[in-house]
Amino acid sequence: MTPDRLRDALTDRTTEEGRNWLAGACASVTAEPGVVRGLFPLAGRRCGRGPLDPADPYGWRVDDAARALLLAAIPLTGTPLLEEIGELYRSGDAAERRAVLRALPLLPVGDGALPLVRDALRTNDTRLIAAALGDYATDHLDPETYRQGVLKCVFTGIPMSALPGLPGRADIELARMMAAFAQERSAAGRDVPTDIVPILARFPDAAVTGHLELADAPTANTDRPSPREA
Repeated sequence: MTPDRLRDALTDRTTEEGRNWLAGACASVTAEPGVVRGLFPLAGRRCGRGPLDPADPYGWRVDDAARALLLAAIPLTGTPLLEEIGELYRSGDAAERRAVLRALPLLPVGDGALPLVRDALRTNDTRLIAAALGDYATDHLDPETYRQGVLKCVFTGIPMSALPGLPGRADIELARMMAAFAQERSAAGRDVPTDIVPILARFPDAAVTGHLELADAPTANTDRPSPREA
């Protein structure tokens, strides 16, 4: 996702009044970065809160896109930018924190925003967990923490389809973790989410020996409820 693509997507998902407000707000942020702290919380009310793509309930929200454009307009880099987005994250509600996490790939922060990602992964808020494992985590998060984050998605009911980088980041260690999870669920007579099966199929050597074969395990439909939105 790029700023231009976000602006294009917002064309059909917010009103002309909302778009005009956002354009003016971005110009204000570019001229005076500190004003973002007052404008950031207003984005949902001014621009809307529905899904940016109605066909993708786990993806960007309208207010995510508006807030990301505000952050992309900040004319700062390095430590000053990290301090600004860190303050917005720490002081924000769940929707504002989610927007900061979504916006990270658009910002020149390198690995500096990883503490925000790790903080989100320590929560039990599915909105934050899913956003934390977006494109920024795909490119910057260490393998162990990424695997633990994916496993937390399985435990909290976030579908694997919500993780854009998973096909490229999945490895045999993650498959082993998934296999152990599947065997524990099977041994307890509980269903195994079907959306972990493709990961296991890519790494057949990850199967846990001495237990029920996954092919014989009961599976559950993965049309799970969307993570709750603010």
